[in-house]
Amino acid sequence: MILIAEEGERALAEKYFPGQDILVTGVGALNIMRSLRNIPLSTPIINIGYCGSANYEIGSLVEVGEVRLCHPNVTYPEPTIHLRGGLAEEYGIEVAHKDVPIFTSVDFVLQSKEHNCVFDMELAFICGLGFEDVRAIKIVSDNLSLHEYHDLTNGVE
Repeated sequence: MILIAEEGERALAEKYFPGQDILVTGVGALNIMRSLRNIPLSTPIINIGYCGSANYEIGSLVEVGEVRLCHPNVTYPEPTIHLRGGLAEEYGIEVAHKDVPIFTSVDFVLQSKEHNCVFDMELAFICGLGFEDVRAIKIVSDNLSLHEYHDLTNGVE
């Protein structure tokens, strides 16, 4: 199953994963939990969508290798979730960066000391629900700028 946060990401999902079932979850933790609560945990999940990065080029594709939560003001022990690789090769997708860490936040990230990673608002919550096979391709929409995000995504809210 292909997961996208917003309807405006459907064209991306159809371009890279034609013919696959697509579920629009909505943005953020509560929408993820509500959308996926009745989906069997054995369902293979591919998450595709936009992300921010402090230093990756806007428009570049990345394959996510590990997932963490973004909480820049505090440190506490929590797991890093590792994803199964090979998604780009399997679907013939040329990515600029492989095995990239992603930090999931509950708000749009506008600044970070973290580099060589990306930021989103869904993937850690998808993984945290316990799905057994989650993989992700993300498109860098901005360099931690809400204005750049809106310019690239053409109205995706």
